[in-house]
This record gives sequence, C-alpha cells and structure tokens, in this order.
Amino acid sequence: MDSGIGCTLSKFADDTKLCGAVNTLKGRDAIQRDLDRLERWARVNRMKLNKAKCKVLHMGRDNPKHNYRMGGEWIESSHEEKDLGVLVDEKLNMTQQHALVAQKATHILGCIKSSVTSRSREVILPLYSALMRPHLEYCIQFWGPQHKKDIDILE
Repeated sequence: MDSGIGCTLSKFADDTKLCGAVNTLKGRDAIQRDLDRLERWARVNRMKLNKAKCKVLHMGRDNPKHNYRMGGEWIESSHEEKDLGVLVDEKLNMTQQHALVAQKATHILGCIKSSVTSRSREVILPLYSALMRPHLEYCIQFWGPQHKKDIDILE
C-alpha cells in the first residue's frame, strides 16, 4: 500500500490518512497522484475503499483548499473531523473538543453521584481516577503543534 507514496501516509486499524503540504501546485499534484496510487492499489488487491467516508480537512491560514478526487468522484471537504476520539478542526481550535470532554466528564460525575451513596475520599477518588480522569487526559499530548503549515489531510 505504501509503495510509491510520496506524501505522509498514516494507517491505524481500518483508517488511512494521506497528508501533504499544499502551498504549491506541486504539493497538490503529489496528493492527487498518491490518491490515484491508493485507488489503483485497492483495485489490484480487490479492496473496496469507502469513498463516502473520505473527507478533506484543509488546514492552515493560507490554504488554497484544492479539490481532490478518488476515482471519478470528488472528495467532500469538511471543517472538522473526529480522529481517534479527538475532534480536529481546520484551525486546530480546541474549543469544541474541550466542550465534548467537559460534557462527558459531567455525565460520568452524575452517574457516580446517582449510583454511589458514600462520599468518602476512599470511595470517590478511585472512581474518579478510573472512570473520569482517562477522558480528561486522553490525547492531551496531541495538541502541541511544533510548526504551522498549510496542509491537507485526507481521511
């Protein structure tokens, strides 16, 4: 699958992401060429790509927001996508992700409150550590971008 791919290709379980800099036409063409390679690879290996789930997330302030196609179909653009449980938007704004995490944490606290009668530290602290803390800390390291580029991510 990776053979001949020039852009960054990330794979996890049944998800594949193609990512590349698009501040030049050469970058845009490289992404389209790699999409064509992935399409050919899938056809040769009798794999079916779910094109309806493919989206382009244009990132970067000066991103020209090129259009891409897979086979004969244009790939839809999206302003935000959920990736491994983290909501990513085109501006890397964390507001929506924070709201979702806070909502989930509030729900978990409500479940603990309604189902546990004891309020002692010995009971509540392990429940908090086991049930709520993982949601608050999940992928926190992900949001430390080292530099900004205009890139397109295709999922």
